Amino acid sequence: MRFSSSLLAIVGAGEQPALSPRRLCLFNTTTGAPLQELNFLTSILAIRLNKSRLIVLLLDKTFIYDINSLAILSTIDTVLNPKGLCTFSHSLDACFLALPASTTKGSVLVYNVTELQSLCEIDAHLSPLAAMIFSSEGTFLATASKQGTMVRVHTIPEGIKCFSFRRGAYPSTIFSLSFGSSMKLPDFLVATSSAGSLHLFMLGSASNQRGKSSSFIGAMIPSAILDPAHHHVLHNAVAEGVKSNAVIRKVEKISDASLSEAFCFRATISVVTHDGYLREYIFSINHKNESSWALEREYNLLTAISDIPTGS
Repeated sequence: MRFSSSLLAIVGAGEQPALSPRRLCLFNTTTGAPLQELNFLTSILAIRLNKSRLIVLLLDKTFIYDINSLAILSTIDTVLNPKGLCTFSHSLDACFLALPASTTKGSVLVYNVTELQSLCEIDAHLSPLAAMIFSSEGTFLATASKQGTMVRVHTIPEGIKCFSFRRGAYPSTIFSLSFGSSMKLPDFLVATSSAGSLHLFMLGSASNQRGKSSSFIGAMIPSAILDPAHHHVLHNAVAEGVKSNAVIRKVEKISDASLSEAFCFRATISVVTHDGYLREYIFSINHKNESSWALEREYNLLTAISDIPTGS
């Protein structure tokens, strides 16, 4: 979906002839009619779009289209990318696309889809990439490798490593990464893993503790592994081994009237699992770095879909 508009980009799973994985259909949910189709020689592995661009990923090629005219603007030859791994910044001022640049190590190619040129290449990890995400303003890029023990954050467009977080000592697959929304330095970064844990890393407090200005974070903050105090874990958030995707929906900064200049943060995090559950967690932390997790609500999406009356 393009934000909260009526435009959907749909790709079939190949279970029916009309739902080919090589065909992209742009669909208007208001009129209930298809707008246009794009056909490709091989299966489409990922779709990304914002208000100006449509990105289509194939196994070894990435196509960039103008979202309004559907004119093809650029084709990027990529390394083999069977999982369609990528991240796309929604900001029109920093309209960047990140793609794997190697199949043997964790290198990232950052491409400017507005100016249609390569921006930088980052050697983020020794192992191949498993997950990556841009911050809401496109100024930070978080990455994790298939090893899954470290999560690193780089400044964009400089490509400078500014944070390193240790997720754990043992390998685990990172399924998803998500930044909290912020105009400057993102407050939170969350990750889900195959261990069933939900990890939250605090970028804002880590920066403030060192007394550095966020506007110079890329150049001034050392890239050493940050204190575990900035890492908060909810174990057994989902079943172990079940693929999951987490999104930080909202971050609130709440002042404590009883204490001068004291404040606490509260984040709302939605987690969707491959076995059909939607869970909403509330993470809270006060000025003493005392944190808590609460399961706010839970839905079984498969049951909810089966309860919808036929024809509705």
